[in-house]
Amino acid sequence: MILDHDTGALIRVITLQYNPDTLSRGFQLKLPAEGGARGEAYRITTPPTQTISVEAELDATDALEKPDSNPSVVELGLGAQLAALESLVYPPLSVVKENAALLDQGMLEIVAATTPLVLFAFGRHRILPVRITELSVTEEAFDPRLNPIRAKVKLGLRVLTVNDVGASTRAGSLALAAHQQLEQLASRAVGGRLADLGIQNLP
Repeated sequence: MILDHDTGALIRVITLQYNPDTLSRGFQLKLPAEGGARGEAYRITTPPTQTISVEAELDATDALEKPDSNPSVVELGLGAQLAALESLVYPPLSVVKENAALLDQGMLEIVAATTPLVLFAFGRHRILPVRITELSVTEEAFDPRLNPIRAKVKLGLRVLTVNDVGASTRAGSLALAAHQQLEQLASRAVGGRLADLGIQNLP
């Protein structure tokens, strides 16, 4: 999902058509420095940096069998859908032109473009504000006009936290909501007993 940074208005929803077979997640913890004060080893000051890697398949075959339901697929294959994904890793063209004009005028500093607010939704219990760190596309089949009709997409994502975007922003409120959802899910996990581990009492 693509949201406006300022208003939070929904701009676009990009679907991946089929559920991915796998989704890989990694966590890099921010631990206290060694040699700190006693008790620091138990402290967690910030959320970990979470990364997500997901691969998805896109196939235009079904849509091509029903051309009236999606005319753009008949004309472009998967071209429009892939372009929607690729546009997320490009700055807006207007900003590129403006910066090029400033450079021509001898300006030494140019303003970096603000990317849209991207939400990764993997089911209704996982809606995370993310930044795209990697995008690769493998086009595997084409129509007679060389439009891609089957492709694999690999996305690398970094989950944003309030440390990245601040608690008072729209992205920050979504990050806090994801954190709250995590704790709510964890509270529903069924706990074990010491006896299950063959332990009668702790030393």
